[in-house]
Amino acid sequence: MNTLKSNFKGILCGLATGAVNGVFGGGGGMVVVPLLKNILGYDERRAHATAILVIAPVCAASAVTYLINGYFAPEVVIPAAIGSVAGGALGAFALGKLPEFIVNAVFVAVMLAAGVRLLF
Repeated sequence: MNTLKSNFKGILCGLATGAVNGVFGGGGGMVVVPLLKNILGYDERRAHATAILVIAPVCAASAVTYLINGYFAPEVVIPAAIGSVAGGALGAFALGKLPEFIVNAVFVAVMLAAGVRLLF
């Protein structure tokens, strides 16, 4: 029964994340990390790592769709993809080394900066 409740919570978290990602074209990480921590009880590192694994297939599916329909500029996509892969590897390495409170503080700072940026 507990597994059923956990799976149901996971599905609801996934629906919320997918809805935000679908409506805003991104931003699922801003939603999924707090949901994983507060609803499913994940620790900071596990929540961030899981968020990437949840969001990566959605990004890949979107990328294939955009590629098939020609909605991209190769001169931007290729350098950005290289930087994203390198930054993702560096971030994953750092996630395992940084104290949990630093990871949380950086996440909060980035979310606050994004919120302020949206206001102005």
